[in-house]
Amino acid sequence: MTPKTKLTTIIAAALAATAGVTAAPALADHHMEEKAEANIVETAISTGMHTTLVAAVQAAGLVDTLASPGPFTVFAPTDAAFAKLPAGTVETLVKPENKGMLTAILTYHAVAGAVTAGDLIKLINDNGGTATISTVGGGTLSAAIEDGNVVITDAKGGKTTVVKADVMTSNGVIHVTDSVFLPA
Repeated sequence: MTPKTKLTTIIAAALAATAGVTAAPALADHHMEEKAEANIVETAISTGMHTTLVAAVQAAGLVDTLASPGPFTVFAPTDAAFAKLPAGTVETLVKPENKGMLTAILTYHAVAGAVTAGDLIKLINDNGGTATISTVGGGTLSAAIEDGNVVITDAKGGKTTVVKADVMTSNGVIHVTDSVFLPA
């Protein structure tokens, strides 16, 4: 089985495992509901642009965690963000023997509590233009505003832009990003 076929199989398995789930409105709709009914995982599935993330969450065994009451804030890389990684990276990470590394990367994208864009911008402004964010995985991220956008810098110095903020879910909030954070 080629790596691409294996990834497609994993994605299909992730989607099959969540069959029958009530989906949230797609991100492309840009609508925010007063009270979201779908959780973080269900919302990510519904977007059509987070299939790689959903497959990775399933491979890491984090579906139940991200479907729990939380609340969580997840910086969710799009499929295009994962495609920026070196060839073969995702296929390698979703192998069972790399579950620990995959879990570390995914939990580096999650923060305890529901942190809205307004909360994050206030934190940045209150701290002289840069805020440090502690992740569920025990790492830190740095947030700043650059050219009017919230930009997150990871432990490796990689910069990621929040391209859509405040996708509200029943158990937290999703901020869509254009790159994948890499922990130290």
